[in-house]
Amino acid sequence: MGRKAAQKVRSHPHRAAARAPGAAGPGRDDRAGPAAHRRWGLAEPLDPPPAPPSRPVLPRRAPGAVPPVIERVPTRDKVVFLTFDGGVERDPRFPQLVRDLRLPVSVFLDGSAAGPGRGPYGTLRALGAGVQNRTLTHPYLPGLGYVRQHAEICGQQRRLAGRFGRAPRLLRPPSGDYDASTLRAAGACGIDAIVLGRDPSRTDRLRPGDIILPPRGTGPLTTPTTRLLHHIQQQGFTVARLEDYV
Repeated sequence: MGRKAAQKVRSHPHRAAARAPGAAGPGRDDRAGPAAHRRWGLAEPLDPPPAPPSRPVLPRRAPGAVPPVIERVPTRDKVVFLTFDGGVERDPRFPQLVRDLRLPVSVFLDGSAAGPGRGPYGTLRALGAGVQNRTLTHPYLPGLGYVRQHAEICGQQRRLAGRFGRAPRLLRPPSGDYDASTLRAAGACGIDAIVLGRDPSRTDRLRPGDIILPPRGTGPLTTPTTRLLHHIQQQGFTVARLEDYV
C-alpha cells in the first residue's frame, strides 16, 4: 500500500514541548549580531514566531489507537515548519545558519545519520532542533509486515533516545510510504504522529501550518534553505518549531 492521504486533526489540551538545555528560540542571547541575516543573503531578519498555542493540535490518543498522519498543522498563525530528512552532515555551515538566524528546524534521522561521528546533529539538538524518527535502516515499509516495521521504528526510538536523551514523538516513513501496519507499529513504539512533508518547489503559494520538506540534493544545504527562507518571507510567513504545535 502506498502513500495515504493525510488525516486532519483537531485542537485538544496542550502538552508543552520540551527543549534541550540551552535550546535556541526567539529572544535568546547569542553572538550572531543584528546583521546576521545579511550574511546569509536575507534582506530582513526572520520575524519571530508567535507564542506557541496553549493547546496542541493533536488529540490524546486512546490506548491502542494509531497515530494520525499529518502534512499540515491546522493553525491560523502565518507560520510554516521546516523539516529535513538528514543531509546536514554534507554541509558543516548548516548549524551556523540555524544559530545565526535563530531558525527552528526538525530533523528526521535514520540509523546511519544517528550513528557515531555525526556531530552536526548533536549541535542542532543543543540549538533547539527537534530530532525525530525516520526508521533504523530506511526501508520501504509497506509490505514488510508488522513485526519488521515494529523493529525498524522501535529500534530507532531506542537509538535516538540513547544518543540524544529523549525518544522521538514523530515519525516520517522513508519516502512518505506507509501502510496500516506502519501506523500500528508506530503507535506501539510511542509515536504520536506520522509526519509527511510538502515540497515547496511544487507550488508557489504557502498556507498557514504547512510542513515543508525541501527536496534533497547533493550540494550544500544552506543554499536551498536560504532561498526557501526568502520565499517564506516574501509571502509574509515566518518559521515556527513543529514540536511547539504538535
